[in-house]
Amino acid sequence: MITLKTPLKLFAAWLALLLAHAGVVDAAAPAVKQPQVDTPRQVLFVGNSYLYYNDSLHNHVRRLALAADPALAKQLQYKSATIGGAPLWHHNIQHLLTPGNLGMKAPFDLVILQGASTDALTQARQARFHQDVLDFSGEIAKRGGKTALYMTHAHVPPSKFAGADMMRQVEAMYIATGNAAGALVIPVGLAFEEAYRRRPGIKLHKEYDGSHPDLLGTYLAACTVYAAVYGKSALGNSYDYFGRVDKDSAAFLQQVADDTVKKFFGR
Repeated sequence: MITLKTPLKLFAAWLALLLAHAGVVDAAAPAVKQPQVDTPRQVLFVGNSYLYYNDSLHNHVRRLALAADPALAKQLQYKSATIGGAPLWHHNIQHLLTPGNLGMKAPFDLVILQGASTDALTQARQARFHQDVLDFSGEIAKRGGKTALYMTHAHVPPSKFAGADMMRQVEAMYIATGNAAGALVIPVGLAFEEAYRRRPGIKLHKEYDGSHPDLLGTYLAACTVYAAVYGKSALGNSYDYFGRVDKDSAAFLQQVADDTVKKFFGR
């Protein structure tokens, strides 16, 4: 498992983020604006419960891709490695990437990394996330793959972490880290924010904790991931989780995902 080897390494990661937030490094906009893999086929999601809630995000993204192009049915191989409540350093990335360990003969061509939802709230955790992404993306690149970062959504009440500036902290951390790693940043958190702005009464979070995604939140995340990594809009996609997402909600969330991705990347 990759770990921070020295306090100096942690300090360097913290300094990089500090400079990014101070404007020395441009963290206001993503450096990578286009998908780095043409039609990703071997895809790995690495994260925690934000990914595995509601029948697992990787299933929804794969189904969106297949609804758009059924010819991919025998080609798409999606895997998800999740640990409840885990930051990235809980994962043994070398093990996950080694062909055969997850039943995959070929290396992953895209690996999507998701950190803990509160990583952005302290300098120490920001620095750890930053360094872990650099380390993980280095391992991914050695095997010929590309890295993408799943920007988490902000908490809402009743979460004790809910606050007006949480999304800005998350956004800044993911963009700064993504730019440093040369990774595509997927603006899921911004899509949540935009959906709430347009429909304040929509239910994207679990009501009992204000943290985990509800089904519509996962559907919105899937549409955003699909649009970002495939470079194609989910607008008009027929996938509705086998009728569990009503037509109005599906159309609305597809539109929010499309608008958010286009605005974020300037496409």
